[in-house]
Amino acid sequence: MPVRAAGAESGTGIPKSPSETMEELEHTCPQPRLTLTAPAPFADETSCQCRAPHEKLTIAQARLGTPVDRPVRVYADGIFDLFHAGHARALMQAKTLFPNSYLLVGVCSDDLTHKFKGFTVMSETERYEALRHCRYVDEVIRDAPWTLTPEFLEKHKIDFVAHDDIPYSSAGSDDVYKHIKEAGMFVPTQRTEGISTSDIITRIVRDYDVYARRNLQRGYTAKELNVSFISEKKYRFQNQVDKMKEKVKNVEEKSKEFVYKVEEKSHDLIQKWEEKSREFIGNFLELFGPDGAWKQMFQERSGRMLQAFSPRQSPNSSPTRGRSPSRSPSPPWVINKTSPPSSPKAASASLSSMSEGDEDEK
Repeated sequence: MPVRAAGAESGTGIPKSPSETMEELEHTCPQPRLTLTAPAPFADETSCQCRAPHEKLTIAQARLGTPVDRPVRVYADGIFDLFHAGHARALMQAKTLFPNSYLLVGVCSDDLTHKFKGFTVMSETERYEALRHCRYVDEVIRDAPWTLTPEFLEKHKIDFVAHDDIPYSSAGSDDVYKHIKEAGMFVPTQRTEGISTSDIITRIVRDYDVYARRNLQRGYTAKELNVSFISEKKYRFQNQVDKMKEKVKNVEEKSKEFVYKVEEKSHDLIQKWEEKSREFIGNFLELFGPDGAWKQMFQERSGRMLQAFSPRQSPNSSPTRGRSPSRSPSPPWVINKTSPPSSPKAASASLSSMSEGDEDEK
């Protein structure tokens, strides 16, 4: 990039008058965004109108840092279809290459992209808006060229171009950034492995039936999804089958949860029953065991009953002990009631015997 002198033509194509002072030639370049409350502007809305000479920088000079009023203008371009984390990470690297940088992002139009690369999922307007809302982007250039020309670099006062170092073959060239690398304006970034727009599209194509069924459930018509009548019915039937499977799965999960709760409660009941049974057995043994309270109580009651039925014998000092065990004669007036006389003769005989006995005693 040519170095401009103080009296040379400005970046806007307006010649400087000889009466201009150096203060008027101070840089008025757009500054990096300090707030993220608004999207990044478009280049045609806020183009760089700085009238100071745009001196070419080396990478070493840019890494050391530039004055605040002279940020390093870094350019990154691409299609940015289905904007994803890999895109954002590449822009983050481009933004942080130098201490004071202003990141411009060029987005190719639909016509140019379809001509050199292929059909896109998102329209150019959607892709422009996606870039404007990336936090690392300071300015978006719409309808960016496929191959960077010196006129384009001069117009936007670009210092360096950031892109991954893999040769990008397109538009009949083995590497569209070859002339940028030869001019010493190329700074490489690292690709994010495992994610790309092509990978995302491949996933959609591979799982097309799943996404078609999902969108049918959400209210999209078969015409909008470009599916046939038979395919629509098939997808709707599969959706019904999936719903039934989900219901069965929910019932199984609930039944498992119920069984688990029942088992848990049964364990608690069994444990409580065992505790109560031990307590019952212990109380039973304490009451009816060999040394239990019931035996002692029974012995006490039996002893009281024996005392009641058989009174205590007379003491040894009792006068009755010295007497003979022979029966004492009954008084004469006592009549034997056990054997009444069967006849008058027997009665007279008994009276006579009683009288004889009395005479013998005398």
